[in-house]
Amino acid sequence: MRRRIVMSMFASVLLLVASTLLGTGAASAQPAEVPAEFGTDWHDPLTATPPISKPDGRSCQVTLAEAQFRDFTPYKGTYTPPTGCGDHWSKVVLRLDGKVKGRQYDRLGYLHVGGVEVLRTSTPEPSPDGIEWSVEKDVTRYSETFRAAQDVEMLIGNVVDDTYTGVIDVKVTLTFYQGRSATAPDRVLTLADTADGTTLTTPRNSERIVAEVYATGSGGGCEEFWYLTVADPASYSCKADRGPYREVQIEVDGQLAGIAAPFPNVWTGGWSNPFLWYVIPAPRAFDVKPIEYDLTPFAGLLDDGRPHRVEVSVAGVPEGQSGWSAPVNVLVWQDAHRAHVTGGLTEHRATDLANSSTYTPGSDAYRVDTEAGHRLTVAGYLDTSHGRVTTTVSRTLANTSAHRWTEGETTDGLDATWTDDESVTVGGRGPARTTHTVRTYTMNGVVAVGTDDRLRTTLTLGDRAAVVETRDGRRTAWSRLDDTYTGDATYTLNVPRDQRHAVGTTSERYRLYGSDGCYDRSLTTVQGVLTEDDRGC
Repeated sequence: MRRRIVMSMFASVLLLVASTLLGTGAASAQPAEVPAEFGTDWHDPLTATPPISKPDGRSCQVTLAEAQFRDFTPYKGTYTPPTGCGDHWSKVVLRLDGKVKGRQYDRLGYLHVGGVEVLRTSTPEPSPDGIEWSVEKDVTRYSETFRAAQDVEMLIGNVVDDTYTGVIDVKVTLTFYQGRSATAPDRVLTLADTADGTTLTTPRNSERIVAEVYATGSGGGCEEFWYLTVADPASYSCKADRGPYREVQIEVDGQLAGIAAPFPNVWTGGWSNPFLWYVIPAPRAFDVKPIEYDLTPFAGLLDDGRPHRVEVSVAGVPEGQSGWSAPVNVLVWQDAHRAHVTGGLTEHRATDLANSSTYTPGSDAYRVDTEAGHRLTVAGYLDTSHGRVTTTVSRTLANTSAHRWTEGETTDGLDATWTDDESVTVGGRGPARTTHTVRTYTMNGVVAVGTDDRLRTTLTLGDRAAVVETRDGRRTAWSRLDDTYTGDATYTLNVPRDQRHAVGTTSERYRLYGSDGCYDRSLTTVQGVLTEDDRGC
């Protein structure tokens, strides 16, 4: 797709309580007349993701941020812990309520509490009459951060002028449910910036260490659409040295410690066609999920009380090119009965990163086929108060894609699949426990511009995950996630907004089922009108 068309302005689901977006009127679709084309208003944004389950009993609410974003000035405030709900909680739920009207691009935003990133989000594009939307997220894992007063910083970078009039108005709250979480980490750490790079200092009794990275390609340049980039000699508007393969890597003291496939985020101006996203955003667009890396095999090295260099990079980005953001939180679980835990790294095996892009030119059509992948296995042990514990983490990444376009990029299509296959095995005195997760992301779409300047986008996106937990080889729990978005929208280019004659049908089906139960919801919109809201199970 032509760069002048496609660029927008800004450049581990296991449980039924996954993070969610709740739109006004999301409970059920009411019969409504479908207009012949998009008008000046449409249904408020919503997704099919499940709502956060909330415990019974006492709860307390705190306002975390309340701001209007007109430019790139961050909101800065102070967080004070709630009173009346203790200092431990069974669950903590973040809720963002937003509204905007007029004309505005999609915008990327973050929210930090005490330097910890607790939310990464993007915004819907508004109707002239205005929209409202909400995002909820389970943030119980950051409970340790919420126990003390903290600085708060939030930014949704925006531009407001005579043309782009939408002021983004948001309020963010935290609701605390009294009780105690059995799974929340003991510490939530961030990396320190030093002259030698970014460093991490963990407690000396850390027995489990997980890094989470909110990796997003954005910034308005080609890295927002990294999956479409091509290498020379292919003639295309977005270039990269080795083509479209990207891999988010984390290193400990210069040694590769984790690899992951980035999620192919599509924001609400993406694929040249905002009419695809006015009501139903792409998966994860409003609640960007972090990549998680189990660094426990390195805990024996990290538990010496000294700072260690921990750095994140994105393989495949051309040298010196910006466009990726990758903030890091580190979650730590400590040995309650030992002040110092010792151990070591016992295994480190990595294949060479395979990355092949083959360019096939034609008289008026061009094609790039990409096959890439990588494998990493690390293992280590810790001598804890409850005996020696071994942790082995294996991760295998694979990507295949076929990118086809015509002269002038008037037709531009991609069919791509990414798989991220991860296995974590923990052994000790009892039977070994293994969690095997296979994540699969898919993208299949075409943008075409006709001689009449009618632009049509057809697109299907998939976010899937299969998780199996075993103990001594016997299955103890399992889940399957399938979140699929499909859209087909058409409008006229190079005319005033009221002359675009836009039409579009979009749908999402979110299915999550397994040993903990079942959730199934389907949404459909036509010209911005919600025509279907069905729930199964």
